[in-house]
Amino acid sequence: MPELNLDVFLALALRLADAAGAEIRPYFRRPLVVDDKPDLTPVTAADRAAEAAMRALIEEQFPDHGIIGEEFGRVREEAEFSWVLDPIDGTKSFISGVPLFGTLIALTHHRRPILGIIDQPISRERWVGATGRPATLNGTPIRCRPCSGLVAATLFATTPEMFKGDDAIAFARVSAAVKLTRFGADCYAYGLVAAGFVDLVLEASLKPYDFCAMVPIVEGAVGVATDWRGTALDLASDGRILIAGDRRAHKAALALLDG
Repeated sequence: MPELNLDVFLALALRLADAAGAEIRPYFRRPLVVDDKPDLTPVTAADRAAEAAMRALIEEQFPDHGIIGEEFGRVREEAEFSWVLDPIDGTKSFISGVPLFGTLIALTHHRRPILGIIDQPISRERWVGATGRPATLNGTPIRCRPCSGLVAATLFATTPEMFKGDDAIAFARVSAAVKLTRFGADCYAYGLVAAGFVDLVLEASLKPYDFCAMVPIVEGAVGVATDWRGTALDLASDGRILIAGDRRAHKAALALLDG
């Protein structure tokens, strides 16, 4: 995307990750008040402080950009550029002292993700992806591993509880075909696909702030990120997500999802 100065956006995205991490780390494995949101998912002062810090930096540098955040909602969401923020993806892990959560930061252009960061502020691991550039982990280029079919594949999903009705039946078909199914890594699983340790992530009921950041990262590691129909992901996607490190495994999983 040569017409866009991605370097300027990337510099801000890195500042956002730094700011969020600085807010999150003091709360980790400390006594913490946990509130329940209307959908009964947990939220803490760390979630709110991290998102507030990121939103303030965006408003300062790009006041015409949209912002879509898990904790504080949407502003200017029809803007050409929108930042999509999940301050702690995996709050249940965070409040349990499990360091598999992460801060997700994405920038969309005309609703399509063009830049993404997965930042794990405790282990200090940071995945970065941008359209047309190789994905990196802590500055080192990474690549998905080959996986010619499902029989040798490792599959991750956040929780089996996210699959309901026909979606649960479709997930079961894919899970039965792979070598190993694991749950509970949240956004960390997407980073593991990009780094070549996991082959598939299959999810349902996600919101844009759950998946937009991983799109440029997985694609920049030569992987595939689509919905369950094989359509490219954007802000209007229905929240059913299939990513794969190898197009052959992706094709095989799509066929099973379709029944």
